[in-house]
Amino acid sequence: MFKKILIANRGEIALRIIRTCKEMGIKTVAVYSTADAESLHVRFADEAVCIGPPPSNESYLKISNIIAAAEITNADAIHPGYGFLAENSKFSKICAEHGIKFIGASPEMIDRMGDKASAKATMKEAGVPTIPGSDGILESYEETEKLAMEMGFPVMLKATAGGGGKGMRAVWKKEDLKKAWDSARQEAAAAFGNDGMYMEKLIEEPRHIEIQIVGDAFGKACHLSERDCSIQRRHQKLTEETPSPFMTTALRKKMGDAAVVAAEFIKYEGAGTVEFLVDKHKNFYFMEMNTRIQVEHPITEQVIDFDLIQEQILVAAGVPISGKNYTPKLHSIECRINAEDPYNDFRPSPGKITTLHSPGGHGVRLDTHVYAGYVIPPNYDSMIAKLITTAQTRTEAINKMKRALDEFVIEGVKTTIPFHRALMEHPEYLAGKYTTKFMEDFKMPEQK
Repeated sequence: MFKKILIANRGEIALRIIRTCKEMGIKTVAVYSTADAESLHVRFADEAVCIGPPPSNESYLKISNIIAAAEITNADAIHPGYGFLAENSKFSKICAEHGIKFIGASPEMIDRMGDKASAKATMKEAGVPTIPGSDGILESYEETEKLAMEMGFPVMLKATAGGGGKGMRAVWKKEDLKKAWDSARQEAAAAFGNDGMYMEKLIEEPRHIEIQIVGDAFGKACHLSERDCSIQRRHQKLTEETPSPFMTTALRKKMGDAAVVAAEFIKYEGAGTVEFLVDKHKNFYFMEMNTRIQVEHPITEQVIDFDLIQEQILVAAGVPISGKNYTPKLHSIECRINAEDPYNDFRPSPGKITTLHSPGGHGVRLDTHVYAGYVIPPNYDSMIAKLITTAQTRTEAINKMKRALDEFVIEGVKTTIPFHRALMEHPEYLAGKYTTKFMEDFKMPEQK
């Protein structure tokens, strides 16, 4: 087992990893930018190393500084969390070259599944259902138009190096295709330095349902059931739940089996997520694979009583998995609390938290790194907390979430707490009848 793990991340996920390491008797090293000197992950780690100024590319994305921090503290493993370098094959490779275990996917696995076009080709080969579309990158607009006419509209243009919704365009008729092609390529080139595009049939009334998987070094994989991530704004998830209100026992088995086939086909090692789009007829299609821990992993932990970070560490240390597939016995919901103003188009709201009162009680979990007096820096993602409620039924979990949101007081900055409170009263959400298009028609109630 590892003696010391460096956490190459910040905020709540860094603190989350530190907690599990302490419970396992493993020493921890925090790294931080000067903007995060007062963050809780710095305070609670056994050691902490400053790796640069606030900009990510000079700190949390600077591989040389992170490797240097690992070497001077004699860390024998690095956990990347999510975001930043978690799915960077170069970082995974450099860790291996320096004799440091990267607690995540191998460089080959990241490259194979990180590029969406090659990931889709791999899944087709494995026999996992994929969305009809182009075979690899589109070479020209003429090829794009010809394929769109063959498939029929609507279609979705996607950047092959995409993420966070950049370089994506839904096109409903031929007349709009050229404009969408040009703008998507420009956006992709600016965001990723790569304007490669592919195209898929647009799935109508789609739900975004992901399957949590774990694979070990011996070629064995299992799934830990699904999470419904369909409530999104600009392709960024806002809330997640498990089990999905859309799920049936038969569909769970089909999707779970497909995710395990996918993981075992590529001999996946570690925790990962196979993401699917599911249409209104319960047809499901592979969308992408995330080769890391997910922001929303706590809801899975809550419904099956399982520490996913511990499992990541055990797998990285060469421990075989049980191979058992799981079915949720409870219902869990996660609300991402962001420092954003939901009454003002979710505008970021960095600044000092003057008052903080955390909710508590049975079935309430709060993953956060903030406290009263903490200054939220403007340099990073605006998520400051994850509020998770767990109960016997979905209705009970929603009622518990309403109560917990009412108790959650954050003053000094704007947060998305009022949005989540409104969501928990929305008829479509309460009925479980929502799709990835939900936020397009959502209106915040009048501010009290």
